[in-house]
Amino acid sequence: MKGKFEKIKTVIPEGCDGILLTSEVNQFYATGFPFTDGYVLVTRDQTYLVTDFRYIEAAQASEGVVKVELKGGVLGQLFSDLGIKALGFEDLCVTVAGLESFKNRYPGISFVPIGAAIDGLREFKDDDELDKIAKAQSIADAAFEHILGFISTDKTEKEIALELEFYMRSHGAENVSFETIAVSGPSSSMPHGVPADIKVRKGFLTMDFGCKYMGYCSDMTRTVVVGRADKEMKKLYNTVKAAQEAALAAIAPGVDLGELDKIARDIIDVDYNGAFGHSLGHGVGLYIHEAPGVSARSFGKKLQRGHVITVEPGIYLSGKYGCRIEDMVLYYADGCRDISASPKNLIEI
Repeated sequence: MKGKFEKIKTVIPEGCDGILLTSEVNQFYATGFPFTDGYVLVTRDQTYLVTDFRYIEAAQASEGVVKVELKGGVLGQLFSDLGIKALGFEDLCVTVAGLESFKNRYPGISFVPIGAAIDGLREFKDDDELDKIAKAQSIADAAFEHILGFISTDKTEKEIALELEFYMRSHGAENVSFETIAVSGPSSSMPHGVPADIKVRKGFLTMDFGCKYMGYCSDMTRTVVVGRADKEMKKLYNTVKAAQEAALAAIAPGVDLGELDKIARDIIDVDYNGAFGHSLGHGVGLYIHEAPGVSARSFGKKLQRGHVITVEPGIYLSGKYGCRIEDMVLYYADGCRDISASPKNLIEI
């Protein structure tokens, strides 16, 4: 985790002695150690993990943790021993009450808001992080191949969602990236619909899912047809597919992310104006949604080395049906790669 330590040091504000990390995601980013109660202090010389008895043994065995302290009154003592007078803190996730508590407990320390700078570090992944995301995506791709043999009108939406999750968890994933979406028939018109305890209905079945591998997320969507697709359904599906293919074809180092959204949206708007109601994509990492965004608000933002983005156009006809196709693109040192291997031809089951 030395590389993370060096990156985090770069955002310690001038005049500050370090950064106090309080969010679980940034604590994991700094140490590689997952825990839910404690603090991570990053100074210009060292990283300290302060937690309680439940995590001490595991934390001490973690190669990403430099120094572990038992939680209690030790945080104040640590500040005193290190001569801490000013600290950067995560203002994007610390409540007003939480900040007041810190000020009352440590009246001799100034707290400087730097949450955006800390979160901004996670926008650009190193090759190790990209490889973990790619591994998570390979597990999700395998789950899609598996689920094609599981889907039937005898199964419920909830059973399909649970089967995807079980497959990923039993094939190397530590958890899901988010609540799995599996919605069919008229429910497929809801981009973030919730799987119901009802039998899968004929028509479009949209599945949006992903998993975590060593803390890092994958994200993919595929839409299949249960039964046979009529002419109108085929047109809608092929429009979504064409929009995604055009956006993917335009991806290159330095491409404007707002332009990618426009490319896909212009294709959809020809026959389905207003039916693509969300952005083209988003960043992915330790969180399922993080920087950079890929939307109409992204003009001027360029695709850069270390970025991870989704490309997920969709068409949603309220009360009728909907369709979305989603891939992930990773920007390695040697260029951009679409790492989603699952087929995108119209599949009828």
